[in-house]
Amino acid sequence: MLAFDLNKIFTVKNLTFPELAMDLFHLQYEQNQLYRQFSDSIGKAPESVKTINEIPFLPISFFKSHEIKTGEFLPEKIFTSSGTTGNTNSMHLVKQLKLYEESFGHCFHQFFGDLQQYCILGLLPSYLEREGSSLVYMVDHFIRASNHPLSDFYLYEHEHLYLILQELEKDQQPTILFGVTFALLDFAAKFKMNLQHITIIETGGMKGRRKEYTRKEVHDFIKDKLGVKIVHSEYGMTELLSQAYTNANGNFECPDWMRVFVRAEDDPFFVQETGKGAINIIDLANCYSCSFLATEDLGQVFENRSFSIEGRLDSSDLRGCSLLTA
Repeated sequence: MLAFDLNKIFTVKNLTFPELAMDLFHLQYEQNQLYRQFSDSIGKAPESVKTINEIPFLPISFFKSHEIKTGEFLPEKIFTSSGTTGNTNSMHLVKQLKLYEESFGHCFHQFFGDLQQYCILGLLPSYLEREGSSLVYMVDHFIRASNHPLSDFYLYEHEHLYLILQELEKDQQPTILFGVTFALLDFAAKFKMNLQHITIIETGGMKGRRKEYTRKEVHDFIKDKLGVKIVHSEYGMTELLSQAYTNANGNFECPDWMRVFVRAEDDPFFVQETGKGAINIIDLANCYSCSFLATEDLGQVFENRSFSIEGRLDSSDLRGCSLLTA
C-alpha cells in the first residue's frame, strides 16, 4: 500500500522538493517491480543514491511495453497516446482521476488564475476523435468547471468558432482557447481577427498533416492572423499527470511539484540541473506510476528552472504532439 502523503504534493516548496522526491524514489523502488528491476540493472539501488540528480530515470518508452504501476490497483482510467500508424501507443494507468484533476487544476491556477473567470474553448479535433486522451479529459474538465455558457469543444466548425470568438471579444470576456497546432493553423489561415481578450494555448500536434514548422513560425503566424500579442504552449504527455506552460519569454515553466533536468546524449546517467541535453522529468503527481522519467525530447534547462524544447532524439518515434522548435 502506498505510504506517501499525497497532500504534500501540491504544497511542496523548493526546499522540500528534494526530500519528497527522495521519499518517493525509495517508495517506488520498493513497490514498482519494473522500476526496481530497471534501477538494479543500472546499479542504482537506493543506498547508492544520495541526491535527486542520481535517481534513476525510467526511459519513457517503457510505457509502451509495460504496465507502469506503483502498488497493486485497478486503474480508474487508462490514458493512451495518439501515436502514429504502425507505432505502439503509450498507456498510463491512473489509479485516481482525482489526483490528475488536482494536478491540472492547481497547475492552471498557478499559471492563469481562477478558472471561473474564463470561458474555455477547445479546438482539438484529432484528440476528440479517439478514446483515452488525457488532454481532452483535462480540457473537458475545464469547460465544465468554468460554468460559462459558451465554453465548449470544436471539431472542424471554424465558422462557428469564429462567431463565438467575435462575441466573446465584443463582451471583453477573458477566454482561453486550447488548440492542437494543425487546427490552429487551419483556423488562423481562414480568418483575420484582433483578439485582445483571448489567450491561445497551443498544445502541439501536427501528425504529418503539414510540413513541420518551428514553434516560432507557428506562433508568429497565429499572432499575425488572430491579433494576439502572445501564444502560449503547453508541455504535457500521456505519461505525465502534470503540465508545463510557456512564460512571456517563450520558455516552459513547471508547477511546483514538477522539475526538469538534462542528461547527456552520450551518457544517460550524467544528469544535471541546468544545460543542454535530453530532458528528464520528476513529476511528483505520478506517485502511482513512475515519477522519474527520461523523455525523448531534447532541450535546455536554465538557471531559473525554466526550459525549452529543441527537438527529439534521432531514435525516438514521432509523437502525435511533436512540434519542431529549433
